Amino acid sequence: MIFIETPLRGLLEVNLQKLEDERGFFARFFCYNEYLAQGVDMKFTQINISNNVAKYTLRGMHYQLPPRGENRIIVCTKGSAFDVSLDLRPNSPTFGIYYTTTLFGENRKMMFVPNGFAHGYLTLEDNTEFLYLNTESYSKEYDRVIRWNDPKFNIPWPSK
Repeated sequence: MIFIETPLRGLLEVNLQKLEDERGFFARFFCYNEYLAQGVDMKFTQINISNNVAKYTLRGMHYQLPPRGENRIIVCTKGSAFDVSLDLRPNSPTFGIYYTTTLFGENRKMMFVPNGFAHGYLTLEDNTEFLYLNTESYSKEYDRVIRWNDPKFNIPWPSK
C-alpha cells in the first residue's frame, strides 16, 4: 500500500500497490502492520457497503461523537465519486477545513478518515458502490450529520 499524506493531519489517501499480470492483479487491501507504521492502530468492528443507483447521489456529511467516534477506511469499489472529508477536531489547526478528491472503482484508491472527521460523497456515475471499514459500530445516539451546503464550510460540490 502507498500512503499519501494530505494537508489535513491524520487524513490519508491510500493507493493499492498492484502486482499485475495477464490474469489481472493482486494487491493488499489492508495490512494492520502497514497502518501501524503510519501511526494508526485499527481494529474493525463493522464493515458496510453502500450501493448508489443514480448519478449525483449525495451521502454525507456523517460522523459520530465521542465516545463512539470512529476511524474509517473508505473505498469506491465500482463507479466514481467526488469524496469529501471535513476536519471537525476542535483543537486541530485545520478545524473546519475540508479535503476533496475523486475516488474511482477502477483504481480503488482509498481514504483513511480519522476519528473527528465528517465524511461524504457525491456519485459521478450510476451504480457507484462504496465499502466502509469502521473501528466503531453505528450508534444512532452519537450519529451526527452536517448539512451538505452548510455556509460555514462552503464545500464546492460538483453540479449537474
